[in-house]
Amino acid sequence: MVGNIRFDGRKFNEIRKTTIKRNFLKYPEGSVLLTQGSTKVIVTASVMDSVPRFLVDTGTGWITAEYSMLPRATHVRNQRDTNRGRSMEIQRLIGRSMRAAFNYEKLGERTIRIDCDVIQADGGTRCASITGAFIAVFDALNYLYNQQLIYDFPDYKVIAAISLGIKDDQVLLDLNYVEDSKVDVDFNLVMNENSEIIEIQGTAEGATFTKKKLDEIMELGEKGILDLIQIQKKELNI
Repeated sequence: MVGNIRFDGRKFNEIRKTTIKRNFLKYPEGSVLLTQGSTKVIVTASVMDSVPRFLVDTGTGWITAEYSMLPRATHVRNQRDTNRGRSMEIQRLIGRSMRAAFNYEKLGERTIRIDCDVIQADGGTRCASITGAFIAVFDALNYLYNQQLIYDFPDYKVIAAISLGIKDDQVLLDLNYVEDSKVDVDFNLVMNENSEIIEIQGTAEGATFTKKKLDEIMELGEKGILDLIQIQKKELNI
């Protein structure tokens, strides 16, 4: 980073170029290829005519998620996460975020199962998965509505997620891998279109941070998320 310009030419408060390609795959009810900088994630949303055991006979639906990274999504080949350790934590985050976005009770006894597959990783993969998952679930709900399998489109609030970090006392928005590996503080933020917080994940990697710095992170994170939500809304025409 030289002055306020980062290695990829962005300012500290700029998100990476983000594109959304809907209906990316033939078979899922909802599918998206989301590209954020050099990070690429395929997200599918599949409608299943069943619910977890604890919801049987309640008339309520469910949304859940799985997350994985292809072995060669990174510079060197990694082992598949068969133990589901890190992936389990991330997919729970994605599931919580989607259940906060949509009124899943209106699904009837159906589950929307989200699969997030990172095909190229350059930082912010969990956040990109959440941003893409909203689009995929929205399209799966459109499928149910258009097929008259549900008669009311579930209430929703558009959500997105963004990564942030602190390096040399400077808050940076939407980290790529090089930045993410070097920051003193690592942050992930999930919010909706009303700037309501869904989840905050913040960790001091090499230095502590103050409440004042936390406020700065939250303000910049909100700006980045609202930028992403504008891209989502334009794509969905809502």
